[in-house]
Amino acid sequence: MEVTEKCDVYSFGVLTLEVIKGEHPGDFISRLLSPSAMEEVELKDVLNQRLLPPSSHFEDELINILKFASACLNANPQSRPTMQVIFQRL
Repeated sequence: MEVTEKCDVYSFGVLTLEVIKGEHPGDFISRLLSPSAMEEVELKDVLNQRLLPPSSHFEDELINILKFASACLNANPQSRPTMQVIFQRL
């Protein structure tokens, strides 16, 4: 394993999911990496169940953040976005 800035990007993706879920994402990461994962995953299954559900206005924002986090977890480090790209889009 080679340590590059893309390792930090992966960690950012894991941390983002952990904050949204309220727990370590564990097996959920492998589920997200399947080709059609974002279409199959429901937001309610990802969100921290101890918190109130977000208003519909914030659902779209959370879905975008989940897409960024999923891109950060790409198995191929060269296919992950850079932190600069993530910063600009968020």
